[in-house]
Amino acid sequence: MELREKLEILADAAKYDASCASSGTEKRDSRDGGLGSTEGMGICHAYAPDGRCISLLKVLLTNACVFDCVYCINRASSNVRRARFSVREIVELTLDFYRRNYIEGLFLSSGIIRSPDYTMEQLVRVARELRTTHGFKGYIHLKTIPDADPALLAEAGLYADRLSINVELPEPTSLKALAPEKDAGQIRRAMAGLRTRIDEAKEARREAATTRIAMAGGRRAEAPRFAPAGQSTQMIVGADASTDATILDLSANLYGSYRLKRVYFSAYSPIPDAAAALPPSAPPLVREHRLYQADWLLRFYGFTAPEVMAGGEGGMLDLEVDPKLAWALKHRAVFPVDINRADREMLLRVPGLGAKTVDRIIAARRVRAFRMADLARLRVSLRKVAPFVTALDHHPRAGLLDRADLRALVLPQNGLAERNAILPAGLIARPVQLPLFGHV
Repeated sequence: MELREKLEILADAAKYDASCASSGTEKRDSRDGGLGSTEGMGICHAYAPDGRCISLLKVLLTNACVFDCVYCINRASSNVRRARFSVREIVELTLDFYRRNYIEGLFLSSGIIRSPDYTMEQLVRVARELRTTHGFKGYIHLKTIPDADPALLAEAGLYADRLSINVELPEPTSLKALAPEKDAGQIRRAMAGLRTRIDEAKEARREAATTRIAMAGGRRAEAPRFAPAGQSTQMIVGADASTDATILDLSANLYGSYRLKRVYFSAYSPIPDAAAALPPSAPPLVREHRLYQADWLLRFYGFTAPEVMAGGEGGMLDLEVDPKLAWALKHRAVFPVDINRADREMLLRVPGLGAKTVDRIIAARRVRAFRMADLARLRVSLRKVAPFVTALDHHPRAGLLDRADLRALVLPQNGLAERNAILPAGLIARPVQLPLFGHV
């Protein structure tokens, strides 16, 4: 099989893995030469069919697999075209793509061939050859195999920027039913081992940074790196009956217990010849989007999983509005918030105010009192913010927060009458782009 044909098959097979972000790694010292970079300009990004921006060569080593996970297109019993790269082919593709300015690094996963140890050994060989033979200093993300020998996982962390182990499904019972060869306990143990090694490497680097070793040039001794961009995981959403509450509880636990950098969510996509145990259709994509928004609230906005779920019903997030707005509508008694006096924690709970916007507000209000026009200059959605804040020239209209139709008023698709019911009188809304087609 020609290399181009392999690439078509194995790049397409990798599209189901969402955890390929290259953020969070460290800059490598390029003074001794080498190829590639983990940061800077000049990266030519590719775009996936769903619109995500990808700047990595994202492929599988092979889509052949001895496991028979019923939700996986590459399962052993699946009737798909199979292909396999050699270690040399992956290395050459990565280097060639980088030299052509197509990518900034490599995301490499694989089906299980022969055994977990053999497959993990092949993945490590790719990363080792890129780093040691070719001096590649770009980003490398390896999808590790939890059943593999811990020594192989330890070696992988020496060459990869990020390691990830997929928990696959939110509940162990679902994993056992749909992926009988995988063990939730083993996945957790592998995550714990990676966390320990990552923590040890960080501590060693901190100690080395404070201890100057007498050597030529006065440079400090460098402690070994180990997955400096940390570890991540991915969950399939909608392949079983797990609720959003279960998913977010697990996410919070993973962040707290294993210090994961990211938990990725991937909406289940129906596959050919699917088993009867799988749902016949995919969940709405907006559910995946709401889970990412909720995850953001957990990580950067000080919300807990129960608080995020307070805006939903029956353990599911509200699909019509974002989780923060849903929470605010359920907790109207804590509003309005004085934009000029509230602390950062409370401002972060105001719908429409992002973390960076809140920091700008706090910095600017030391100089002058904030007005609604100032919020407009920060490109804040005044329709969403106005019912929940007070400013120097604004207080929500009497009874606005108690209105039964407040939810409808703040939705962006509603028209001029709803906007006028919320926005301060006389405030000039910033211009918006008109649609090319449809009613204006």
